[in-house]
Amino acid sequence: MISPDLSGAEFRKSSFSGGGNDCVEVATNLPGVVAVRDSKDRSGPVLTFTPGEWRAFLADIRNGNL
Repeated sequence: MISPDLSGAEFRKSSFSGGGNDCVEVATNLPGVVAVRDSKDRSGPVLTFTPGEWRAFLADIRNGNL
């Protein structure tokens, strides 16, 4: 699998994070990719998901399935 180009990723933290650094950051501005990284290690690994996978993940959280 080819890694997506994340050079244009605009990562953001949840407004619920309170400005701390113990969060994940999400970039949803890339076509066909949702990127997730640890806010404590911004140069570390990035997980990528399709938009459908990300929506399913969020739905499971909202429904209490995770």
